[in-house]
Amino acid sequence: MYEQISKNIRERRSFYPLEYTQEEIPKEDIMEFLEDANWAPNHGLTQPWRFVVFEKEGLQTLSDVQGKVYKKNTPEEEFEEKRYEKLKKLPLLSNYVIGIIMHRGTNKKIPKQEEMLAVACAVQNIALGVSAKGYGGYWSTGGLVKFPQAKEYFGLNEEDEFMGLFYIGTISGQKKVGNRDNISDKVTWVNE
Repeated sequence: MYEQISKNIRERRSFYPLEYTQEEIPKEDIMEFLEDANWAPNHGLTQPWRFVVFEKEGLQTLSDVQGKVYKKNTPEEEFEEKRYEKLKKLPLLSNYVIGIIMHRGTNKKIPKQEEMLAVACAVQNIALGVSAKGYGGYWSTGGLVKFPQAKEYFGLNEEDEFMGLFYIGTISGQKKVGNRDNISDKVTWVNE
């Protein structure tokens, strides 16, 4: 069993919406990924993750919101038409897009950073499930994340955080080869 888990971790790759094939993904699979996310480790069982799932016409809604927020909040001299078009296009190439939210609990003894890290663990669970089922997934922390209006759009409190969008789509089964530096260069052992 460990070998299969390790294999899934090491073979997981990001697949971007431009690589999706547009074949249907059963909603039940998305619910399984969200249930996997719900079992992420978290201090004090605060379960700070919240998800907003865009599907079908909701993908057009997200496309419109991303475009509008970017256009409205980007100074004219920094506005890039190519970026604007990309923000509008990406949701429409996906089967589902999941908005990732950290909902700050009432237990202020638990640092906000721990709550955010718990959400990151939940997203990793989603990513591993998506990969295990043979779909493509990509966690984007660009686009809406950079604008305070995203918090307004999702109805978040001041201490809540919008942590990105997770795009999901079907892929043609292609494999991507991963590349990591040797772990021994990143580990220090303390023996005494």
